[in-house]
Amino acid sequence: MHPMNPTALIAEDEPLLAQALQAELARVWPELRVLSSVGDGASAVQQALQLRPDVLFFDVRMPGQSGLEAATELADEWPASAPFPALVFVTAYDQYAVQAFEAQAIDYLLKPVQTARLQKTVSKVQQALAQRAQPAINLEANLATTLSQLRHLMDATGTPPPAASAGPLKVIQASVGSQIRLVPIDEVMYFEAADKYVRVLTSGPDGGHEYLIRTPLKELLPQLDARTFWQVHRGTVVRADAIDSVTRDEAGKLHLTLRGRADQLPVSRLYAHLFKAM
Repeated sequence: MHPMNPTALIAEDEPLLAQALQAELARVWPELRVLSSVGDGASAVQQALQLRPDVLFFDVRMPGQSGLEAATELADEWPASAPFPALVFVTAYDQYAVQAFEAQAIDYLLKPVQTARLQKTVSKVQQALAQRAQPAINLEANLATTLSQLRHLMDATGTPPPAASAGPLKVIQASVGSQIRLVPIDEVMYFEAADKYVRVLTSGPDGGHEYLIRTPLKELLPQLDARTFWQVHRGTVVRADAIDSVTRDEAGKLHLTLRGRADQLPVSRLYAHLFKAM
């Protein structure tokens, strides 16, 4: 942590807006050094892990991975020995998004960035950095607070649920050669994102089957019964009653096993709260 010489990373897919933000920051916070400016979520995660900035300015909407998705991935990958950066989201005006940020006490900037609003944000971030620089800071509690905020933001700004009349998904339509197979949702053990597809793993007396579907996981999630299927990682959703055990490795990471399957599935920090002992 460098409270006297703070550093920042900007993730914004519109170059002119990124330049404008950096110029405004130079005026209102000349001590801040912007280490890098990137245009997509994946690069933001990579650069943040490599550079370890004190502050993150993430655009909410970016191609591929959103700023919020990038922040949650980064929180999962962030080393436990370092304070998580102060987060500021940059967004076009969206009443629901703004309300969500305010409810979670995570700061935000509206596009185009106004100097007066930026000054308030800088003041809040400086206070946060000063607190995180204290020798007595509890890094685990600091990260837990951030994870809780991000979980609520993901819920508040996620894809709207399907119409109530439609109800939860009953079958999965998967292409198998020239056929379309209708896979009962009751047979699905877990879903796993894989490149441009989602793997659908089923149970059965013959060991089960694997199917590929093109529906992205974030579009599939709202159609699943949340009491039956739990998201345990940004790319994995499992049937809750199929979980056999959860173990913690030497690095503190959780992994779960499902009944009748040998493979272990990672549990991200974002969802580790699901497995606290009762």
